[in-house]
Parts: sequence; C-alpha cells; structure tokens
Amino acid sequence: MTTKTESTSKPDKSLDILAGAAKPSASYSLTLRLKITNQPGMLGKVTSLIGEVGGDIGAIDIHGFEQDAIIRDLTVKVRDQEHGEKLVAQVKAMEGIEVVNVSDRTFLMHLGGKIRVTNKVPLTTRDDLSMAYTPGVARVCMAIHNEPENVYKLTIKRNTVAVITDGSAVLGLGNIGPEASLPVMEGKCMLFKEFGKVDAFPIALATQDVEEIIKACKNIAPVFGGINLEDISAPRCFEIEERLKAELDIPVFHDDQHGTAVVVLAALLNAVKIVKKDISKLKVIVSGVGAAGVACSKMLMNAGVVNIIGFDRLGAIYKGRGEHMNYMKDWFAEHTNPSTFKGTIEDALEGADLYLGLSGPGTIEAKSLKRMAKDPIVFAMANPVPEVMPEEAAPYVRIMATGRSDYPNQINNVLCFPGIFRGALDCQATDITEEMKLAAAYAIANVISDSELNEDYIIPGVFNPLVGQRVAEAVAQVAIKSGVARKSKLEDISQ
Repeated sequence: MTTKTESTSKPDKSLDILAGAAKPSASYSLTLRLKITNQPGMLGKVTSLIGEVGGDIGAIDIHGFEQDAIIRDLTVKVRDQEHGEKLVAQVKAMEGIEVVNVSDRTFLMHLGGKIRVTNKVPLTTRDDLSMAYTPGVARVCMAIHNEPENVYKLTIKRNTVAVITDGSAVLGLGNIGPEASLPVMEGKCMLFKEFGKVDAFPIALATQDVEEIIKACKNIAPVFGGINLEDISAPRCFEIEERLKAELDIPVFHDDQHGTAVVVLAALLNAVKIVKKDISKLKVIVSGVGAAGVACSKMLMNAGVVNIIGFDRLGAIYKGRGEHMNYMKDWFAEHTNPSTFKGTIEDALEGADLYLGLSGPGTIEAKSLKRMAKDPIVFAMANPVPEVMPEEAAPYVRIMATGRSDYPNQINNVLCFPGIFRGALDCQATDITEEMKLAAAYAIANVISDSELNEDYIIPGVFNPLVGQRVAEAVAQVAIKSGVARKSKLEDISQ
C-alpha cells in the first residue's frame, strides 16, 4: 500500500529489521541471459548456485543455440539490488557459464512509461475528421458553452481523474521531487483503470508551495471529473485538500489519508465481528500521527470509536503538549486521548484492543503486545517492513493485518479509491463526503460473508471483482441521498 507514515523508531533498528525481513520479490526480478556450455548437468549447477545464494527461480527459457552452448534466459527473484549483484557475480564466476546480459524486469516494465492515451472512436475517413474535429466539433463546443453541464456528456470529464502530486512524500522515499514521482503516479493511474475503469492522468507539479498547488489544481479542474491528491507531505496536504474541497465543484480526495482510513475501518468492522467486541468500547493505540494516522483516527471516531491514544516520535499526543506540534496534531490532541495519557506506548498498550501502526519498522516490540486486552487486534501497516513482523506478533495476537501482499489480511488502498471515484463519477458528485467514505468502508467489509470470515480473512483481496462494484454502488447511493450528486436517481447513472 501507499500509506504515509510518521516514524517513531530509531533508524539503525529499522535497518536491522529490514535486512532480516526481506524476501525475494517480483519487485527485484532479474532475467539473466546465460551462454551455458552444452554438457550434462550444467543447468543443474547454475540453478543450484542460484538457490544457494537465495534467489528464487521462475521461468527458464531457451533463447537459442551455438556450436557448443545453449543460450537460456533465467528469471530470478532477489531480495534487493545488492543481493542481485552478488548473485550475478557468483554466476559469472562459474566455469562454463557466460553471462550475456542481465535485465531488471521492473525497469523494463517502466521503459517509455506504463500508460498511454488512445482514441475511443475511429479516425480513418474525411467524414470522421469533420465530426471529431473541424468543422463539426464547433457545434459541440457551443452546446457546452450554452449549457455547461453538457461537459459531462460530451467530453472526457465524465470519466477522468487527475492524479496530482508535488513529489514531497513519495512512498517510503520522501521528498524526491516531481520527475522522480512520476512512476508512482503512472502506477496509480493504472490502478484506477484496472480496478475502477476510470481514466486517470498523472500530473506532477514543479512546486511545493501550498498556494501554487491550489492554483494549479483549480486551473486544470475544467478537464477533470475529480482530483486525487497523492504523496503530498503533512501538514500541507491537509490545507490543500480542505481548500480545494471548498473551492471546487468536483470531488477532491487525498488517498494517502482517506483511502487508508476507509480500508482500515473495513478491516476493523470484520475483525470486531470475530472477537465479538463493541466498536464503541475499543481502546485504540495509533502509532504515527501523520496524514494517515489523523485520517484513520477521524474515520474510526465517525464509526463510533471513543478511546484513541496517538503517538509520534516524541511520545503521546495529549491536550496541552507544545513540542513538535502542528495544527492537525493540535486538533488530534483536542479530540482524542480522553484520559490525557502521557506515558510510553508500551504502557498505553495495557488493556488496548487495537494497535494501529502507521509509523515505521520496529516501532513496537512483539512482547509488548501481550499487555493488550483479550483477543488483541494488530494492524501493522508500515511498508515494506511493518512495525512488528507477523511471525513475531503471532503468539500474542488474535488478528494480524499488514500492508504487505505476502501475508494474510493486506490493508491496501486499492480496495478503496477506484470504487469511490467510480461511484462519484457515475453520479457526477461534487464532493466525497464522510458519509460516502463510511459507505465505502462498510461495502468493502460486506464483500466477505459471515461464513467466509476468519482471522486470516477479514479484508477482501485486491483482485476480488466485487469490491470496486460494491463500493461504487454504495458511494453513488449515499451521494444521491445526501444531495451532493448532480444526478438525482440511480437510473440516470448510465446515461
């Protein structure tokens, strides 16, 4: 997932945990083209070496033949760049093996970008040209000029979202700037298309000034049916979203905040069914009070949670704390921590029902989790390495979720934002309200039936085809009922 986190751990400890937790992954996937001497057992020697070094071999293909050699392509997953370099070096050192070429499959996927614009209608004759462009297009322009709402019928606005960033808080990479953020924004656009049938376009702005970002978004808004803010650092992201929501008549959604919050609530709704607890009586510990931490806490409060205690790198957030605060942490302090707890996160875990990690690796020691209430729930969502590894937490928790795809219960934003925007676009909503977000969370949770629900299945998988459809329907219904939709009834949505 693409959760924004606020670290509460020491960097050296994080690196130690990262090294111990890494496994071969498709994200570090190499294709080695090898010229292998044509002798019995040579391929076996290569594959054995790769296994000994820790590589995970996928496909083995024959590329061609030479007089005394076979040229093969071996696809191998490795842990990271250093691991890949070590593996290749050891293969190069083998007698009878020539490494012809090494390709990084992730970089190959990105060559020339991952998305493109294509035409929806043919343009092969003079008649096509006269209707799609001049002179016929003038009549369509005037139809929009005379009746502005026609822009939703006659242009791409009805199904297009801008994915906007300033590159200031990209994944776990931080402030890497607009150009370097583009691969992430392209990937986001792919997810919109794949899971919501929404056309999305990446826009990386060459400014990190709040006023300039707001101005840019307002100036391009006529083209788009919605704006998805992405990877903008806190606390600026809060003001940018609030201002745009107030000043634009199209939905504005900061996925790093609200997408995370919606999916967290969906997972919790199902988790409390299993442990048979009342959501209003939960004690929740939030590790990391950044954009995602604040949004998740707001969402949980809207769903009925009362007792939330949040922590940043300096400790508990409480009313009256003055150090390392901003206006959103001030809000958080006013609305959470009803007992004005000022102790350590370990002490706060005493009797807690949910530990919600939105911080970084090693934030909490597994043994501290045994202080939690009966049937504890742990959502450790830092990526790629969670606050506590599931293997370490297993003896102490009833339900465990992370942001990773290689463990059960992946809390992933892709379960939320394609469906939310699909529903908002379908009913031509002017906003995405708290009620619409709650509806999305309940829709995601309800994809899993009571008979399917268990400790390792509290949230549907990202490729479950029901998720986007159910979320879109629920969001559109609430938007229409609450009066933020231009369309007044569901029957109109297909028009």
